[in-house]
Amino acid sequence: MDKIIRIRKLTKDIPKEVRMMCDSMLEELERANRPVLEAVKCSLDNAFYNQKVGYLTPGDKRVRTELNVSSVQKMARVVFMLEIILQNLESGAVNTKRELYYMSKGKIKRDKALKALDFAAQDESDSIIDFIGDMLEVYREELNCFANDRGGQTYSQQLVVTETLPDGTKAVVDLSTLGTTPFQPKNKPQALTLKAKKKIDFCLVVESEGTAGTLVANGITRRNNCIVLGAQGVPSNGVRGWCKLIQEQLHVPMFFFGDLDAYTMQNIYRTLKAGSAASLIRNADFSAPEVHFLGVLPEDVKKYDLDCYNVNEKDAAEGRSLKKAKDALQNDPFFHDKKNKRLASILDWLIKNKLRCEQQAFFAVDPKDPLATEKIILDKIKTGSYI
Repeated sequence: MDKIIRIRKLTKDIPKEVRMMCDSMLEELERANRPVLEAVKCSLDNAFYNQKVGYLTPGDKRVRTELNVSSVQKMARVVFMLEIILQNLESGAVNTKRELYYMSKGKIKRDKALKALDFAAQDESDSIIDFIGDMLEVYREELNCFANDRGGQTYSQQLVVTETLPDGTKAVVDLSTLGTTPFQPKNKPQALTLKAKKKIDFCLVVESEGTAGTLVANGITRRNNCIVLGAQGVPSNGVRGWCKLIQEQLHVPMFFFGDLDAYTMQNIYRTLKAGSAASLIRNADFSAPEVHFLGVLPEDVKKYDLDCYNVNEKDAAEGRSLKKAKDALQNDPFFHDKKNKRLASILDWLIKNKLRCEQQAFFAVDPKDPLATEKIILDKIKTGSYI
């Protein structure tokens, strides 16, 4: 009988678990058996929305890779990449996915016997790294593989961040002393403690980093006890983890201010609030379940006479976005949940009306008043015009 090599639980000693797995593979080969690697299936058809916790959780489906003619390269690549990762874990070195790709190229260049494992492009090595994380059920950061620092540019006159450094010393950052420079947490684990000098009334997560900068430059954080955070489009793990930290430690109302379109609803807001299907094993630490959708809302379009774009189904990108919206209404457990019925109704509105409206459209409401958009945001928060 084929032996399934599976590591279900998060472990502290990853090198030990990896060596046990490789020894087990070798034993199976010596017995003339075919080893099988198995990982959590991180896709929408294995995702469940748990209303109690507020994020997408994995089901029982697994991705199995059994040694045969078609899978031998993948399994060999897994072991090859694991060797590189183990070297980093033992030495304490860290790398990005891009750097790991070039490190593998360097090893192959110096050892012609490894030529069959060569990656034609980085997406091939990325998929192996992702598989390793899903197989071990550990975060990529626990493998000393980090993304570029995209932790979300954050502005506030009231927020103080204390970081406990690896050597035990502490660094204290008072955001009010940074002038026009934002605080940006790293897209990697940090020991951060947050406190407010005065009661913080709300945190505004802005889809566009440029618009976040505009609101701050025009004085929103000076006039209000708030936090403004630029999400930079689809939120990175750094942004999602940072938002979760703000929610857990400060307990302030959090609002998302972004475009009214299918892409924003599915890929940006849903990911920020409930995580993603591709990150099922990490959504618990990288989601902000309490964040509200402030806008743009469909009712804002009529109330403020906002300029909209017509969505052309014949355009490849826009047609694909509409198709994904329809698929989400049918298959996404997040939009199926009763708690998110109003969010699902927005997707339905977008499909039927074939419109999209950008957050910057609020700047057309009163071009002579540089604070018009801020006033609208504050009024929407005050009157409960959000989901």
